[in-house]
Amino acid sequence: MKAVILAGGRGTRLHPFTRRMPKPLVPLLNKPVMEYSIELLKKHGISDIIVTLQYLGDQIVNYFGDGSRWGVNLSYVLEDAPLGTAGSVKNAEDLLDEPFIVISGDALTDFDLIDGLVFHLQNKSLFTVFMKEVKNPAKFGIIQTDHNGKIKRFLEKPQKDQEFSRVVNTGIYIVDPHVLCLMEKNREYDFSKELFPKLMENNMGLYGFKAKGYWKDIGSHEDYRQAQYDMLERKVQVSLQEEDVLPKLWVGSHVRYIRGSSFSEKSSKSKTLVKAGF
Repeated sequence: MKAVILAGGRGTRLHPFTRRMPKPLVPLLNKPVMEYSIELLKKHGISDIIVTLQYLGDQIVNYFGDGSRWGVNLSYVLEDAPLGTAGSVKNAEDLLDEPFIVISGDALTDFDLIDGLVFHLQNKSLFTVFMKEVKNPAKFGIIQTDHNGKIKRFLEKPQKDQEFSRVVNTGIYIVDPHVLCLMEKNREYDFSKELFPKLMENNMGLYGFKAKGYWKDIGSHEDYRQAQYDMLERKVQVSLQEEDVLPKLWVGSHVRYIRGSSFSEKSSKSKTLVKAGF
C-alpha cells in the first residue's frame, strides 16, 4: 500500500516560523513534524510514500532525501502553482494504482491506520475519512454519519449556530484511485469543498471512520505549543530522542544529568535540553 503526504501548504498562520521554512519542517521537540508522519506510516508497514510539494519544497527534499534513513522510499511530485489538497493528489495520479492513504505533513497523530483500512475494505468504500471528536469544531469540517458510517452531512468551518456535530475531518483519508477520475488535472481542487459534495450527491461511497488515538492539526501557535506539551506528557504515542529525567523535563543524548544537582555537560557538541514551555 502507498501513502501520499501533503506537504505543499504555506502555513501562513504559523508565521514567522514559516516565512523561510515549509510548515512540514517546523520542529516538534527537535524533529520536523513531517518526520512523525513518516514514522507512523513505517510503523504500519507503509514504506512507499509520495510527497506533494510546492512552497519551499526543496528544503523538504534536502532534509528527507530518498527516505532510506527512515527505512522508507520517498518520491516527490512538485506543483508549479498551488493545486489544493485534492488537486495535489490528482497531480500524482500516475503513481497511484491501488487504494492509498493520504496524510498531512503538518499534523501530529498516532491513529491506527490499519483499523481504518479494515473499515474501508469492509464497507467497500471509495473514500474513507478519518474522523475525531473535538471540543471546538469551528476550525474544521464537521461530519454526521448514519449507523453504517456513511457520511450524510458535511459542513466546512461552521459558525456556532451551524454546528450539528463535534466530529471533524482530520485530513487523513483512504482513497480508491477511481475517485481521482472525478477531478481535472492541473487545476486547484479541494477534497472537502469540492470532492466530498460530489461523492455525496452521487451516492458514491463516502464513509467516515471514527479513529481512536491522538490527533492535532499544527495550524496555529497555540496548537503548535500544545502539541509539544502533549508529547512531553505522553498523550501521543511517538518516538522521542530525549530521555525523561523528571516530569515534563527531558534531556538529550549528549547531556549528562546528575541527580540532586544541576546539569553537567557531557559533551560540548549537540547539547539538547527539552522542557515544556521552552
